[in-house]
This record gives sequence, structure tokens and C-alpha cells, in this order.
Amino acid sequence: MPFPARGDRLPDTDAAGVPPIALDAMGGDHAPDEIVAGAVRAVREHGVPVLLVGAPRPLHEALARHDALTEIPIVRAEEALAMDEGALASLRRPRSSIAVACHLVRRGDACAVVSAGSTAGVVATGKLRLRSQPGVLRPAIAVALPTRPVPTILLDAGANAEVKPEMLVQFAHLGAAYAQACLDIPDPRIGLLTIGSEPEKGNKLVRRAHELLAAAPGLNFTGNIEGHDLLTGVADVIVTDGFTGNVALKTMEGSVRYAFSELGATLRESHAARLGGLLQRRRLRGLHRRLDPEVHGGAVLLGLNGTVVIAHGASRAGGVSAACVLAAELARRGVVARVGERLAPSRSHRLWGRPSPPAPPPASPSSPGDGHPG
Repeated sequence: MPFPARGDRLPDTDAAGVPPIALDAMGGDHAPDEIVAGAVRAVREHGVPVLLVGAPRPLHEALARHDALTEIPIVRAEEALAMDEGALASLRRPRSSIAVACHLVRRGDACAVVSAGSTAGVVATGKLRLRSQPGVLRPAIAVALPTRPVPTILLDAGANAEVKPEMLVQFAHLGAAYAQACLDIPDPRIGLLTIGSEPEKGNKLVRRAHELLAAAPGLNFTGNIEGHDLLTGVADVIVTDGFTGNVALKTMEGSVRYAFSELGATLRESHAARLGGLLQRRRLRGLHRRLDPEVHGGAVLLGLNGTVVIAHGASRAGGVSAACVLAAELARRGVVARVGERLAPSRSHRLWGRPSPPAPPPASPSSPGDGHPG
């Protein structure tokens, strides 16, 4: 049966009463071996309950190599989305591992979904299976940038290449709810990413969004910010369209890799440089860890009726484990509920446009179609 029956053995909730993480074991460049290794680390090192979703045979073999057959259950899903498949794959493969994982969250058997698979496929499947929260125009991908003293939330980082000004205002609300729930910032500062700090700078989309953000109730809008301010901490939440956000994020990741590559080459140039590197190795390791995308767990898809964390496609065990820890923390802090509470007063406001359809009711235990999504 493609979806788990209610009688299937699933892991118990943890001590805090949080259900397990549904981990898409077939998504990612290094699936399933690194995904399984990450799940084992999440369970053993962090105490996060996990269930693996995917083809049973390779997952059973991978768990056996870690002597973890009794620690992590497997939920069958024979299909998987390839890394090069786009949003339409969610319709072509309705019983893929990411679809089954979303169904587990929708049914209440898991508290969150984690996947290192195709971003477009994860976003499309999440929207189809979990549905948007009432009033949400488009879900957005939020990424934590490694600023000090607390991270800065950037969204959208790739879910929506084309947006309307009203969507950017709603992204600001999504990001503010995330910052309040997970970063304990009571009144997050909102910045709009564009090409100049003056209100009139930018294209028509940004200029109109600036007007709406400045007039939006409940938002601490501080104005425009430029690309060189992304890592300076001048705002707690930075909003932009998914095209610009994704380019900015990957530019930063590439710049960090280039900087560390050049630093490594410099430290190997002479005996004195190597000695200096040895003396500063602890600080250098700390800096590398702070800037390593895998350490931060991945991106969060905000605005759905369920928690979805998208890990980097090239994630190894450490990155997968960090993504599971992040997903568990998001579920524990009730980010989905916080987003709903923040948007509730504004659902009838003209900025939100047409309201989203209500969330589908949970399947009845006696329903003959219990194992299949609606």
C-alpha cells in the first residue's frame, strides 16, 4: 500500500509530546545513504524522533549498516522525485516519498517534513498535499543568514520567481512570525531588498511594495536595504521576490566558498602563513562552521498547514541531521500556529486578495480511502 495504514508501527512522540519528523529518504544528491546517516545522527545525538519515507529495501540495508534497524521505522514509498524534476513532477508522481511524508504530517503522524530533494518538487508537493494556510497568497522559502548577534531571515529564497507587491507584504508577515517564534524578537525590523536605500529606488514592483509595507499595520518596516547589507544585521527580516532572493543566497554561498578557498591557498603559501593558520585554527574552524549552510539546517517553507524544511540538495549526514533538529524546533515552537495568528487579523484586508480555501479535514479512521490523500 503506497501510504501507511493507521495500524502501521510509527515512532512514539518524544518527551515533549512532539511527533516524529517525516524524512524524505529518497531526495537529495546523496540519497539514501547520507539521508539515513543523518537520520541516525538526529536520533542518537539530538534525541529527535525520525521516520524514513522511501523504498524499504535500500533503507533497510542502510539502517543495517548503522545497526539502527530497531531505532528508526520505515514508511513505504516506492516512487521518488528526481533532482532534475520540476513542479509538475508532484502531479506525475502522486505517491512519491515527499508526497507520503506530507501526508503523514497532514494526518498527524508526523510533526514536520524534511527533504533534500528538488526544491520545485518539494514546494509544489507541499502546496498540493498540505495546502496553504487561510489567507496565504503564496508560501515562501525563508532562510536564516548567519548575521550577529542573531540570524537575519531572508524570504522569498526561491519559491516564487514572480510576485505581486501584496505578496511581498505578506512575506514580511511570514518572516516576522518566524523571527518572533524562533529568534525571540518581539518586534522584528523589516527591510525590502532593492538597488538603493531611497523609497523611489527600484522597479515598479519594489516601489509599490515599499508603499504598502510603509502603510501596513503591525509591521516594523525600516525601509529599503541594498545587497551589501544582507549580512550586516540592519534588518531582522529581509523580503524580496524568489528570483532575486535565490540569486542573492547563492551568490553569498559562492562568495563564502571562494573566500575560504583563497584563504586556504594563502595559508599554504609559506611556513610563516602555515604557522599563523595553526595558531588561529580554532577561530577559523568556528568561522567556517558559522558560515557553513549545512550547519543551519536548511530553508523553511512558510505559509502551509504544516512544517516543511528544505535541506540543501548536496547535504551530507551533518546537514540532514541539522535539518531534522531545525524541523523539530519549529514544530515545538508552533511556527505554523504563529503564522496563522499573525495573519488572522488581516485576512479580510484588501491586501490579501482572495482568501485561501479552508484546510481539508483529517481523514476519518473508518474511511475506506484512509490511506490515500485527497
